Amino acid sequence: MGPVGTAAVRDPGGAALPRGFWAAVRVWLEKPQVANRRLSGAAVQAEGTVLLGEGGEISPCFAGVGAGGGGGAQEGRAAGAAELGRLWREVRGQLPLPPPLAGWGGPSELRALLRTLLPRGRPGAAPARELVVQDVHNGTVTFLPLEENSEGKYLVKKCNIYQIQLKHIKDEEWSVSVVAPFPEDWFSDGIVYPKLAWLGNEFLSKLAKWSVEQKPSEFKSTLSLISVAKYTKVYQDLKEKYKEMVKVWPEVTDPEKFVYEDVAIATYLLILWEEERKEKGLTKKQSFVDLGCGNGLLVHILNNEGHSGRGIDVRRRKIWDMYGPETHLEEATIIPGDSHLFPDTDWLIGNHSDELTPWIPVIAARSSYSCCYFVLPCCFFDFHGKYSRRQSKKTQYREYLDFVAQVGSVCGFHVEEDCLRIPSTKRVSFVGKSRTYPAAERALIDKQITQFINSRRTCAVATCDRRVEFNHKDPCGDLCKEAGSEPPEDEAETAGTVWMPGFQPREKVEQIRNCASLPRDFVDEVVLNVANLLLNAAPQKSCSDEQGGNMNTWNQGESLSLREVAEHLNKETLKKLKSEYGGLQTLLKNNHQVFEVLNGRVHIRDWRKEKPPSKTKPEVKRRLSAEAFKTRLCWFFIHHPDGCSLPSEACPYAHGTEELRQSQIIKKKKHIQ
Repeated sequence: MGPVGTAAVRDPGGAALPRGFWAAVRVWLEKPQVANRRLSGAAVQAEGTVLLGEGGEISPCFAGVGAGGGGGAQEGRAAGAAELGRLWREVRGQLPLPPPLAGWGGPSELRALLRTLLPRGRPGAAPARELVVQDVHNGTVTFLPLEENSEGKYLVKKCNIYQIQLKHIKDEEWSVSVVAPFPEDWFSDGIVYPKLAWLGNEFLSKLAKWSVEQKPSEFKSTLSLISVAKYTKVYQDLKEKYKEMVKVWPEVTDPEKFVYEDVAIATYLLILWEEERKEKGLTKKQSFVDLGCGNGLLVHILNNEGHSGRGIDVRRRKIWDMYGPETHLEEATIIPGDSHLFPDTDWLIGNHSDELTPWIPVIAARSSYSCCYFVLPCCFFDFHGKYSRRQSKKTQYREYLDFVAQVGSVCGFHVEEDCLRIPSTKRVSFVGKSRTYPAAERALIDKQITQFINSRRTCAVATCDRRVEFNHKDPCGDLCKEAGSEPPEDEAETAGTVWMPGFQPREKVEQIRNCASLPRDFVDEVVLNVANLLLNAAPQKSCSDEQGGNMNTWNQGESLSLREVAEHLNKETLKKLKSEYGGLQTLLKNNHQVFEVLNGRVHIRDWRKEKPPSKTKPEVKRRLSAEAFKTRLCWFFIHHPDGCSLPSEACPYAHGTEELRQSQIIKKKKHIQ
């Protein structure tokens, strides 16, 4: 018996501990998936103060917290507190704690928490319950795993008891330890019960770091508005139900990312709507409209799960034809105005809706008093076009989120923020499902909305004016002319069908501007010119490679900055490249066979320095690499004065037309279409 692991912690200035330790413990209690990636989360059923006396009562000021994030009814809290009291009475008779666990003492009260650990989608892995007892006076947190017997009583699984201890050594020196009384009997399933070595090393190092580096997050906790337990179950069910979509995905986008992201968003909405029906006493499932629905998969899932609704997007997708008649999708352009209101719809959805994102709360507010909205912002758009930053002290993402939340508040919604569990860096969403004003004040709020939109339009004009100082041509076009005119006093009534003259919806035909649509001859000419520029730059670099005792010299050329390369290209070429996103740099990176762009400098790629394919690379990527082998001609074999730096058998590209293979990737894409 003894410590599973101990970590020394220094607290310079004494500002962090012990408070930081308890904040770190809180993370492990409520969000264990942050450390243990095999968990989906934890559902906290109840929490309160328990007594060391015989009664085992729960302090009335610390009632239970329901069955997980999302709050819940008062009776749920009472039931949770009652269960915690019952469990404590059952469990305390199975104690005292065996050494080396520190006993509970000092004050007569302890803080107890009942939680369920939720495994992440693994067959056969069952949730596990734990009673956690915090003794602030002695700096210990004891984890008591529970098992239910045939009589319905809970027993402590003694072999898996462990305790976290905080000790003050002297001055700035502290220690954090994990101890287990029966390490030789410890049972690990690798999921809810990790190995002791993991607890004493990886977990302990994280906990020690969190204890002194607690930084307030600028975002809400993940899934804070719904039950994590419900989410875990529903997500696994839907993931299993719609997993075949990954295999038949006809779009060029990554199927795994988009399918599982939409499954996760659908899961969130289904649980959110279920909670709303309980709160409002509704029996009929909510209707919805998804504005800017894209591939339509979210609409397809929600329709399949019993919610009537439709998706609208400016451009039809190939995958729409696969869903069938039960999935309602429309190809249409949404212009924010009186002609695009949805008075009979319960919820509006804006899932990565780009230029429509700030308009979603406005359309919901003006559609009906009962219309709610869910919006997941991604690209940064204002009412009139691209969003312009105003706060340098915030990240651009946080600033834009605050703007979208402000729009909802101006529209009279109680705006709730949450963080979704999706494979994306843009995970923060907003929910507006209740109003801050009575229905009789709708006209007043509508006027407030109009004034706010006009104020943003004025900001757009000011931005345009600043840009015009540096450009002879006004880049904002007709928007400034429209916005510059004084709106009539009764604009709220006379605005007609369009709320923002000059609003630019997404183009129906998606413009490809990543240099992929440039003429092949033009690209080849630029590549050859830049390569010759690097090869002929003085002083020349040559790379020697000893093979079989012979010294073969291969000209690697010189490296130049992107600016230096651009200075050697003619004006017509630069003009053509400037019309593409990324310009010259994008074109060079697209031609990665020839070039390497590092820290703003362009190099000739030397394939002898490329790392061999990793055996741990995902199977899909290994298969794609094998299928692409020798399907394109080697640029160096044809154009480089010294030929290719690799022998034919080692080069992934064909040394001559006789080595060319037909691409299997192209065949598969054609078959799918």
